[in-house]
Amino acid sequence: MREVVVISGKGGTGKTSLTAAFAHLAESKVICDLDVDAPDLHLLLDPTIIRDERFISGHEAVIDPEKCTGCGLCASMCRYDAIDEKDGVFSVAPLRCEGCKVCVAFCPEQAIDFPARHCGQHYMSETRFGPMVHAQLFPGQENSGLLVSRLKKEARVLAEERGLELILCDGAPGIGCPVIASLSQTDLAVVVTEPTPSGVHDLERVASLCDHFRTRVAVVVNKHDLNPEQTSRIGALCKEKGYTLAALLPHDTAVTEAMVRRQAITEGEDSAIATQVRQAWQTITNLLQS
Repeated sequence: MREVVVISGKGGTGKTSLTAAFAHLAESKVICDLDVDAPDLHLLLDPTIIRDERFISGHEAVIDPEKCTGCGLCASMCRYDAIDEKDGVFSVAPLRCEGCKVCVAFCPEQAIDFPARHCGQHYMSETRFGPMVHAQLFPGQENSGLLVSRLKKEARVLAEERGLELILCDGAPGIGCPVIASLSQTDLAVVVTEPTPSGVHDLERVASLCDHFRTRVAVVVNKHDLNPEQTSRIGALCKEKGYTLAALLPHDTAVTEAMVRRQAITEGEDSAIATQVRQAWQTITNLLQS
């Protein structure tokens, strides 16, 4: 079983659009959206949810108004300013509570409960391209890396159950915890970048992270024709570091038009950029087999 994760140094490079096209082209795969903080692959693939489960992680403080005497000790000790007071009644603001448990430990009346936190939902779905595993964290929630690891595990179990040979992941942008978690057990990272100074900088950061975890890197330059100088700089970087330059994709409004139709660029009528995306996927397939 092989695993490919499509990532980028920042959001907005075309990573998800490219992942949707690869999902259309790939055979025998499980699709996995690992961008759990702001997922949007479902907007193109229109999944039908088969299983829906709560993601429980960490804890949050909850004040029991029946036990609370209104002493205010919790408010004075909370360094996150997560305790609100109105008319002498104290309550915890869930989005500000970090789950540190200081208020729970020091409450003289033991009036503060510490239940497990419901952080989001994760799903197993079916799409027109095959099975899909995805999730959504609630706003302001943490533990995205843990949720990514859980999704990857579920995707691997699903692939084994159905005899599928590939896990294709749409990763999160950046270099934070969800990206680090997404690189675990990954055979190839496809890094999507743009030909700008910030794009090159972000490419260097995320590719360096892949190097740290000894994950092979293939680079796709989106809208390469908008800045030939920076595209050449990216090409030189790939040559220096030994990264495969999988594709140079031009700026093409056909991609946006496909998005409006909620389709991958490789669906429907053929186009020049669709052909180039198919060639990029063939290059990636060859890398997986080498």
